[in-house]
Amino acid sequence: MRKLIFACIAGATVAGGPSASGAPAGAVRPSAFQYDSYYRQGDENFTSLGAQAQPAEQAPETASVLCGDDVSCSDPCDVACGDGCRGGYLGALEDLSLASLVGIGKCSPWQIGGWTEGVYMDNNVPLSQTYNDLASFDDVPDHFHVGQQWLYLGRTIDGSAGWDLGGRVDLVYGTDAQKTQAFGNPRSFPGLTGAPNTGTWDASLDHGEYGWAIPQAYLEVGSGDLAVKVGHFFTPIGYEVIPVTGNFFRSHSYTMFNSEPFTHTGALATYSGYENLTLYGGWALGWDTGFDQLNGGNIAIGGFAYNISDAVTFTYMNTYGNFGWRDGGDDNSYSHSAVLTAALTDNLQYIAQTDMVDTSNPGVSEYDTVGLNQYLIYKISDLVSAGGRAEWWKADGVSYNEVTGGFNIHALDNLVFRPEIRKDWAPGAGIDEDTALVDVILTY
Repeated sequence: MRKLIFACIAGATVAGGPSASGAPAGAVRPSAFQYDSYYRQGDENFTSLGAQAQPAEQAPETASVLCGDDVSCSDPCDVACGDGCRGGYLGALEDLSLASLVGIGKCSPWQIGGWTEGVYMDNNVPLSQTYNDLASFDDVPDHFHVGQQWLYLGRTIDGSAGWDLGGRVDLVYGTDAQKTQAFGNPRSFPGLTGAPNTGTWDASLDHGEYGWAIPQAYLEVGSGDLAVKVGHFFTPIGYEVIPVTGNFFRSHSYTMFNSEPFTHTGALATYSGYENLTLYGGWALGWDTGFDQLNGGNIAIGGFAYNISDAVTFTYMNTYGNFGWRDGGDDNSYSHSAVLTAALTDNLQYIAQTDMVDTSNPGVSEYDTVGLNQYLIYKISDLVSAGGRAEWWKADGVSYNEVTGGFNIHALDNLVFRPEIRKDWAPGAGIDEDTALVDVILTY
């Protein structure tokens, strides 16, 4: 009953309420989601890596901030970021933009872009133990490979003048694609519902360690403070996200990979009419499905993001119901994620996240996890940021721990290197490992 009450309250909050006088649509940008392609469209995901120690309200908004004092770009529509910053080959690379190549201006609601990521790690990141076993994002060690070759096309909505229609489609190739596919579809999940390279939507698009995925394909309609996405979209659960442009580290927490869905097929509404508060509510066909359903998957999605102050945001999101592949068809499964994001100083950001999953389907799936992630991100300069993550995660009575430290080094505004060192230990599971990872990301 406790799980049902939490889910119903969070899901019902999006239904309505008085609009705050003078509060513009989308006035609240939850810090927990500020690097997520689901909530932030386009290349601003990438540029935020250099400003992660700032709260969302202070994130760079104009090209003059991104480019430096050599160029005046008070209006972000006036100039592309590379103009006036660097010349020659570096300037050409920094100016690389799919949008400009096809004639889409910075103020157009239409958006096209992407990124290319190359990555190397010297060990499997737990819980992965064998090559390409799909038990972690980083499961193909000891050679340099394409992690994400990402392209997106979409149209953002503007509800200030009434109803507007938009949407987005994302296409990704690389070693991450197999973990991003709709593996919650029938015959798609290796070892549980079928064999690799089978299933519907994008779940069969594999070849060796590489694959294709279409993690988002949705329409969006909105007016005023209300927006609704319908189709296949990223989950709103959690802090870390699938796009590499949305995270400080290349490697992911245990919590993100093992206790959270990645995508849903269904509908999700966002209401931003309250001052300092954004509400989320929706429905989906379980966890990780792509226009299909497994084991009668049927869940409610709900939650909120509240700006406690200019520097602190608290976000709570949950799913309740039948998760599909994760719970084997149970109708009383529950998960939640709570995230606190705080700008301790102008250059130092602290994030705390706790997740819980509770499924009880005797003889089929009894999966209980709880975890706590903590992050510190410090902006040393406009070019370099340092970060750390400490995690405790417990699954079915076994505790797992990891500590990760690394840097984001910006060679250009659209070119970043991310070296990191990770330590994992879990005495109950016989894990004691060290992993070094580095990737390079070029956005365009």
